[in-house]
Amino acid sequence: MKVSGIICEYNPFHNGHLYHIRETRKNGATHIVAVMSGSFVQRGDTAVMDKLERARLAVRSGADLVIELPVQYCLSSAENFASGAVYLLNALGAVDELSFGSECGDTQKLQKAMETVGVTAMSHADEIKGIMEKGYTYPRALSSVVNGIDPEAASIISEPNNLLAIEYLRALKRFGSSIEPFTVKRVSAEHDSGRTENGFASASYIRERIEKRANVNEFTTSEWAAAISAAISKGEIASLSRLERVILYKLRSSSVEEISQIYDVGQGLEHRIYGARMAGSLDELLFTVKTKRYTMARIRRIMLALLIGITKEDMKNLPPYGRILAFNERGREILARAKDSTKIPFASSIAKLSQLGSRAERFAELEIRASDIYGLALETVTSAQKDYRAKIMIDME
Repeated sequence: MKVSGIICEYNPFHNGHLYHIRETRKNGATHIVAVMSGSFVQRGDTAVMDKLERARLAVRSGADLVIELPVQYCLSSAENFASGAVYLLNALGAVDELSFGSECGDTQKLQKAMETVGVTAMSHADEIKGIMEKGYTYPRALSSVVNGIDPEAASIISEPNNLLAIEYLRALKRFGSSIEPFTVKRVSAEHDSGRTENGFASASYIRERIEKRANVNEFTTSEWAAAISAAISKGEIASLSRLERVILYKLRSSSVEEISQIYDVGQGLEHRIYGARMAGSLDELLFTVKTKRYTMARIRRIMLALLIGITKEDMKNLPPYGRILAFNERGREILARAKDSTKIPFASSIAKLSQLGSRAERFAELEIRASDIYGLALETVTSAQKDYRAKIMIDME
């Protein structure tokens, strides 16, 4: 029995994801556990489809057990996104390998780049700070300095999946995990690419087609394509644009002090965000706040964090539990293997998990609030408190 972990969003699942799962199986994985984003995703957006439906389809597409990544980690930096997901895999106590995609496709090169970046960040902190003071983001400033030291490492960290892969490696090291890293070279279209190639397309390209009600059969499995089509017909596709008025309301009714307490708001950014409260649209708000230093994805994440109420304090704690969204027979075997070695509780009922202490109660509160807000982003608005009534997918076929 070899259990491999995959960190994913499946927003939506496409042929590149299918290739990744198949390569992970070829590498010897008999069982796969996926840690998946829930209602919101790391680019600062709504997930295109409901998390329970995506979890169900993930199990039908090669995963055996799906665990939800808490919303505060979904709406966070690559470092925190990776940290929360790796922590859950490590805490399960049954995972042998972490499998992830990368443009590099070489674990040793990624490890070397990680070490170079780590040393450079410490030894050239003042130089990096000086570049940031000119208005550049931290990753851009860091990459610029690394390029003068190790051009190959700089080239590696310039690619989005490589950068995330390095954060996975850093998280494994931080937690002293025995989980072995394994990377699959990305063969599909580039991240956020608008082009397609031999049935491969980026998730952003597929989302654009879904928004236009165009056919996506070529780029995903038949089951996912059918589910997407059904979701479109039922008004169950989410869009951030439908949250425009509630986001504008939240900003207009928030004080500078309240904004300053939101995660990832610092260095006076709260004043810039507060100053954008006159905006008459979400786009106007985002473009008013955006600078070279603050990416659009980061600002979207901050606005969603403000809406949900995710504070700096909420990011000081690691997940107190793991919430199961779906599993099959092999998933049951993973849970049986983990029974005596888990570091935190794993269960499907958020109501029961919320009763494990004040920290668990807070995590559950944010998750339920995120799901309630997500329901407003659907064409057909869903009722509140849906997380309490959620029925997980158990596939024993």
